[in-house]
Order: sequence, then structure tokens, then C-alpha cells
Amino acid sequence: MTHNIAGYTYGSPALARSPVSLEDFETMKKSVLFGDDDVAALRESLAILEDQREAILDVWYGFVGSQPHLLASFSHNGAPSMEYLGAVRERFSQWILDTARAELDQRWMDYQHEIALRHHRAKKNQTDGVTAAAIVPFRDLFALVFPVTFTLRPFLAKKGHGPEAVERMYNAWLKSCLLQVSLWSHPYVKSGDF
Repeated sequence: MTHNIAGYTYGSPALARSPVSLEDFETMKKSVLFGDDDVAALRESLAILEDQREAILDVWYGFVGSQPHLLASFSHNGAPSMEYLGAVRERFSQWILDTARAELDQRWMDYQHEIALRHHRAKKNQTDGVTAAAIVPFRDLFALVFPVTFTLRPFLAKKGHGPEAVERMYNAWLKSCLLQVSLWSHPYVKSGDF
């Protein structure tokens, strides 16, 4: 149940409204060639990925844990916070579901903005009340799109879908991740330049 995930505030009226309008988001979708077929492909992936989330997160966390510069975002004085990593993991698991559901409305946009703020020094560490790096470096946000999506492909193929279906879902995930990380970059960009 999502209401039991600490810090998961999707749909909360307390969230700030996304500074990116739905109209601007429609333009962003055109830039990455994201359409209704991608929404359908993401939703098709939901049933495939839902019960594989722990295994997916094991892969993703294994990658982050093997890269000291990435692990530093969860660390204080060189030591990673296991509490912080665990809390983020629960929300990351829910993020897989939220991405696959592809409900790209104002509530979703507002939560994307909240995620953006939580990566940036504007709200980093506040949700979990931890002491860790003050910001996730901007240079890592876009770079992580590749390992996250590339390592997802084998999971999309585990339930008997043919290569064309897997490729369609993979491409939809890639486009969605590019859109989401673009939204997450908003706090990092100089005012007026987004």
C-alpha cells in the first residue's frame, strides 16, 4: 500500500504545483517522440514489472553501490546511510509502478517536481531527516537514464513477450525516463532558461 511508504506524497494537496505546465510538457513529449503508443507500452509493462521490482532494484542498487561517486549522494563523511538508502528504495519501487501506470496528469507533474526538489539542495535530505550530501550532482541525473533503462530490458523480456513487444516497452521506458529527468532538472537550471 502506497500510504505506508514513508515520504511518498504523490497526489498530496501539500505539494507545490509543477512550474512546468501541462502544455509545455506536451511539447516536451513531442521532442522525444512520446505518444499514445508509448503510454500503452508503459501500461503493458506494469503487469510484467510489478512482481519483479525487488530484483530490478537489486540490480540498480548494485550499480549505484559499486560507483563511489553515485553512492556519495547517500553518504555523510564518506559513509553511506543505510536508513536513507532503504527509504529511497521503497519510493523507487513505487516509482516503477508510477512510471508504468503513465498517468501523466497534473498530480503526476506535481510529484515529478517534488522528486526534482528532493534531488536538489532545495529539499535534499529533508524528507527522510538524514544528513547526507546536500545535492545529487546534475551531471549524474541524465547519465543514469542509460543504466536504469538498459538494465530494465531483460526484465521486460522475462514473461514471454516477443522481441518487438519488448523493444516497444523498452523505448517507452527510455522516453519516459528522459522526460522525467528533464523535469527533475528544473531546479538546477538558471531561472528563465528551462
